[in-house]
Amino acid sequence: MMDLQHTHNQQVHPHWHKQNYPFHRAIWTECAELLDHYGWKWWKLQEPDLVQVKLEIVDIWHFGLSMLIVAEQNIEELAREMLECEQDCSVVGPSFVPSVEALAQQALDRRFDTIAFMDMMNALPFPLQDLYGIYKGKNVLNRFRQSNGYKDGSYQKFWNGKEDNVHLAELVLELDPYDAEFLSKLYSQLDNRYRELTVEGPRS
Repeated sequence: MMDLQHTHNQQVHPHWHKQNYPFHRAIWTECAELLDHYGWKWWKLQEPDLVQVKLEIVDIWHFGLSMLIVAEQNIEELAREMLECEQDCSVVGPSFVPSVEALAQQALDRRFDTIAFMDMMNALPFPLQDLYGIYKGKNVLNRFRQSNGYKDGSYQKFWNGKEDNVHLAELVLELDPYDAEFLSKLYSQLDNRYRELTVEGPRS
């Protein structure tokens, strides 16, 4: 995942790790978006949208990985620490919202705390194996966005009325994220759907 993240970040800037990008700020703002999808308002009925919640967690992981790369985190040590923190949970725990806030607090202090991240993962729950699969899918979408004008504003995020994240979720379900050709297959299918629904227009 670090290799994929580094490759993606190079699309944004070849020397991204020397640009002092505020990844910590991206993390705490993503935490706010995550809570909106999960639901935190006591004055109205809200049902958690767990698909979107997991996508937001994956977005946070993108920025967290970037911070870990810049900090030259030892990969083996990081993997061991996260695996040791993973718990076998079967229901959404009441500690999820506080765990998100704790992660955001660490980000406000310009740190990415893998323990706080794992507390949030365990509280949902969100297994590391699932994080890996969805991360790969979102990484493909991020590369696709950059290749199609995301940075200059020409990219169209909504395809025939649906956000590209939704199209991604649909396509990932049709593929095996552990297939050696997963990345290339998903990219090709995203490209085909984007051309059909935005460049050519939806077919009647």
